[in-house]
Amino acid sequence: MTITEKDNYAAGSDQRRNLFKKMGRRLNKEKSRRSFSSRVVIAIIISFLVFGTVTGIIGFCVFRYSVEKEYDAATRNIALTASALVDGDSIGGDPGRREAAGYSSEEALLKEYCRNMDLSRIDVVAADAGDDSRIRSVLRAVNPNGTEQATEAPDQEYVQAYRALYENGSAYEIIRHTDVFGMRFYTTAFVPVRNSSGQVAAVLAVQRSFRPMADAFLYYIVSVLLATVLFSAAASCLASRYARKQFVTPVEQISAEAVRFANENKADQPLGNISRIDELSALAGSIDTVEAKMTDYINELTAATAEKERIRTEMNLAGRIQSSQIPGTFPAFPGRNDFDIYGSMTPARVIGGDFFNYLLIDDDHLAMWVGDVSGKGTPAALFMMSANLMLSARVRFKGSPAEILEDVNNRICENNAAQMFVTVWLGVLELSTGRLAAANGGHLCPVVCRNGCFELLKDKHGMVLGGLDGSRYTDYEIPLAPGDKVFMYSDGVTEARNSRKEMFRMARLAESLNRHGNGSPGEIIRAVKSDIDEFAGDAPQFDDITMLLVEYRGQPR
Repeated sequence: MTITEKDNYAAGSDQRRNLFKKMGRRLNKEKSRRSFSSRVVIAIIISFLVFGTVTGIIGFCVFRYSVEKEYDAATRNIALTASALVDGDSIGGDPGRREAAGYSSEEALLKEYCRNMDLSRIDVVAADAGDDSRIRSVLRAVNPNGTEQATEAPDQEYVQAYRALYENGSAYEIIRHTDVFGMRFYTTAFVPVRNSSGQVAAVLAVQRSFRPMADAFLYYIVSVLLATVLFSAAASCLASRYARKQFVTPVEQISAEAVRFANENKADQPLGNISRIDELSALAGSIDTVEAKMTDYINELTAATAEKERIRTEMNLAGRIQSSQIPGTFPAFPGRNDFDIYGSMTPARVIGGDFFNYLLIDDDHLAMWVGDVSGKGTPAALFMMSANLMLSARVRFKGSPAEILEDVNNRICENNAAQMFVTVWLGVLELSTGRLAAANGGHLCPVVCRNGCFELLKDKHGMVLGGLDGSRYTDYEIPLAPGDKVFMYSDGVTEARNSRKEMFRMARLAESLNRHGNGSPGEIIRAVKSDIDEFAGDAPQFDDITMLLVEYRGQPR
């Protein structure tokens, strides 16, 4: 296979993979759409079915209660009519006299009435004279062609109904018999048969089949269920179409647009009025508004980020430039054994306003200085580099520390439109004798170590450099013996703060210096910096931390 064929094959493979990915995304989208639409349709169907079922049950209960009440009343009226066919005065006495009393004609009337009213049976019962506990049947009419065959009721239920009429004076009694598995439904109404004196001579019981009503109930239930299913199906189809058009599709469009915008971060065609549902149209409008505002915000943020990145790059470069102005190579003078010097500057930001420096003016004189510019950030860093350069240039022309500070102050004041100033401590160490000549331009007092003990040396301060043109400064001398040390620092050391807003202060600095005072200048400064970091903990650095320490060792023997 040639290179061209391989390229074509690889390109074809990429096209196939892309095609499969598109097909997979389309299938997933279609599957998600069908799943959501199906859930909406199923929810609508279930809602209608539940509504129809609940409505049917409530309607059935109301219908059954009304029908049963009406049916009981009708059965009672039928029983009352039948009781009019029985002569209460003729009931009782010797059973053998029934024929003479006309019982046969009354029984015939009851049978005819039973057939005409489609009753199951009619019973007339009476209690024996003088013994109400003995109930005997007086008349009976059974309809063999009735809707439901006559059924003997349980004796106990009949006895209770008889007693209620005989003893309690009840106007009527109703007993319903429901035998679901035997499919028997009937109602029995009991009414009293009174004689001419108004006394209860007998009880007439009419048993009437409830089958027609049961069939009506069944028809009602089937009708309600069928209507519910058909109505639910029709309503579900209409509701699903409406929901898909006015809800499902708009929601999918809004969701797709939100996902597209999240992936592409750029606006497309606005959604507009996508549904008759006000809330969805308002949501689509909100999406359009958010996209427009987010697009503007992204453009502004992109520009701001680019500008911020440019500024950060420039600040990092400025920090490197500033670092190059401060000594960072140690040991500083590898060939010299008569002294050792070490310094460090840790800015609170990318760039700082503190500085230190040193240089050998000649083989016998070492100049050193520490400064702290007012303010922070870029202006302080620029002012710091300018002051450091002027000090470096002026020190090379020799002169006392006071003269050097006076000249540099005048030069700063000549062109100080920003009204900034810098504090400076400057010292010149004569290496052959150990005499350290110094002058202080508003800076902190030095800490001097003699005989292994660090103590604060309170010197005379002059005006800060850049504060007042023509300011005068005073020289003073610090005699050093071999092994003595001088420690200079900025206020970022003593004013370092912890999370409780407590400051490191001079007492902790002196304690740290004395605890590590036997080390070399580099070891001492690193140890002090470690103590400051441990004291500050997680609190952010408040100010630049600058330290410079020189050890005078004297001429080698």
